[in-house]
Amino acid sequence: MSPPASVSRLPIALNSDQVPGEPPDNEAQATAQPSSSDAAVDDIDRSFHAALARLTGGVSPAALALAFADWQLHLLASPGKQASLAGRAIQNAFDLVDAMVPRHAVFQPWSVIRPLENDRRFTGSDWELPFFNLLAQAFLLNQKWWHSTTIGIHGLAHSNAAIADFALRQCLDTVAPTNFAVSNPEVLRKIMETGGGNFVYGLHNFVEDWQALLAGARLRSDQTYVVGKDVAITPGKVVYRNELIELIQYSPTTSTVRAEPVLIVPAWIMKYYILDLTPRNSLVRYLVESGFTVFMISWKNPTPEYRNFSLEDYRELGVDAAIATINSLRPGQAIHAAGYCLGGTLLSIAAARLARERPDCLRTVTLLAAQTDFTEAGELTLFINESQVAFLEDMMWRQGLLATAQMAGAFQMLRTNDLLWSRVVRDYLIGERAAPSELMSWNADATRMPYQMHSDYLRRLFLNNDLAEGRYQVNGRPVSLADLHIPMFVVGTLRDHVAPWKSTYKINFLADADITYVLTSGGHNAGIVAPPGQEGRSYQVRTKKAHDPYIGPDEWIKRAPSHEGSWWTEWTRFLAAHSGQPVPTCLAADSGQKSAPSDEAPGSYVLEQ
Repeated sequence: MSPPASVSRLPIALNSDQVPGEPPDNEAQATAQPSSSDAAVDDIDRSFHAALARLTGGVSPAALALAFADWQLHLLASPGKQASLAGRAIQNAFDLVDAMVPRHAVFQPWSVIRPLENDRRFTGSDWELPFFNLLAQAFLLNQKWWHSTTIGIHGLAHSNAAIADFALRQCLDTVAPTNFAVSNPEVLRKIMETGGGNFVYGLHNFVEDWQALLAGARLRSDQTYVVGKDVAITPGKVVYRNELIELIQYSPTTSTVRAEPVLIVPAWIMKYYILDLTPRNSLVRYLVESGFTVFMISWKNPTPEYRNFSLEDYRELGVDAAIATINSLRPGQAIHAAGYCLGGTLLSIAAARLARERPDCLRTVTLLAAQTDFTEAGELTLFINESQVAFLEDMMWRQGLLATAQMAGAFQMLRTNDLLWSRVVRDYLIGERAAPSELMSWNADATRMPYQMHSDYLRRLFLNNDLAEGRYQVNGRPVSLADLHIPMFVVGTLRDHVAPWKSTYKINFLADADITYVLTSGGHNAGIVAPPGQEGRSYQVRTKKAHDPYIGPDEWIKRAPSHEGSWWTEWTRFLAAHSGQPVPTCLAADSGQKSAPSDEAPGSYVLEQ
């Protein structure tokens, strides 16, 4: 498919002193336009930065050096803090020595320090044996001490302190006792059980993975689930296709359906089928079996030819095109629109525009782990500053897009213990592959992002926070989330490292609507993929009416009732409450599919590598 004509529709920035509609001042224009020599210099610099990014994994050395310099200089100028750190180090040593002396001849594990709740490295009874437990406690004390070196320093910028703390934690994680055979009791036990055979199996796994990486292929352990065969198998058809999306309509399974269709907008940094995994974990199948007509956007995996696609192109060719198609297939029916992660952010922009221009188009809006205010967007924002964004832009400018390996690497850095080191230990030291998981298989099926779109996203949303502060423009006019007056259903997840729940909660003071906010157990992905029947699932829910006074997240979590089970059931009740009476499925069937694409779900775009 040839690149679309939309690449020529990118917005052109006006000089700040120029009045729209009037010709630019010649002198100002001459000053603003770079000479050929300036352009050549800029190309040299950007090429150098792009080459450097290959070595640093996309992390700007300048941003990292500035953060460490700020931390070190302020620490050197704080003798009181230095004395406090020295005293704490001595106290930690005494506490550890004291723990070595058993009380009443019985060793008490974790008597000095315990792992954090989300640190699963030291679980298991073997880590309560005296030698290994003291080793783990020594590491945790050291980790806690280094963390204390980055907090409570007068004058140190909070952002630089967070970067220094994050970088130090990454360095310490590489030398954790879990990562070495001689200090990991689970590995030592496996050596005794297999006579060292675990290293043979581990070497085989390492060679197998290394060959796959050299060939640019997915790791064998991540290829367990096949799209269209094992996952993404809910029956449906592609009813619309353009250069950026395929729109899938799923086949009804009930005798009656709600007249109002449901449109799901997934993030384009992931394949859509996280919401249609195996039948037992498929949100799509659950909605269909609950009597809803479901449409799903499947984004194209872009190639370098798509480098100039902007965030606005994604809105126009993605959300707006899907809504227009559903309007033609379901004339006169308002839509329940739902967006996941970045898809929810983009949906909120489109919904704010539609609220002003076509207020009856949408019946409800649902945001799943989606942010609209990016001032507290978690550890992803640690490296989102001018230096880092410019560095990433130069890297993408060279390639035309953000590659899948670079995207995966960024998320691995946020959870090295879960996504990197635990896998190294299990696969190469213990010599065992993890049990197949459809969620991990999906996680390895990465996508790319066009240069211009990702630059727009980083600058306009993350860096400048234009949407929450009323500066984001659509067709030359700013959009405001305060224009949203239709009922909203917003889901945050308790342990979200991508979209922290307190960040997603901010929609409560941005939108002027009845908002049902749900906080569910789990993380960014596992918290959303939470079908009924799974043990250990719980959620809190509370509805704020548009005229109710705002309460902060800390107060909300105290007031919101808690429920056992899946939030999916709460969502279907919400959708049903804001829908009309069910109609026979045959009456809801559209006649517009005759001229539409006839591909069966999951379509072709999701299969692109």
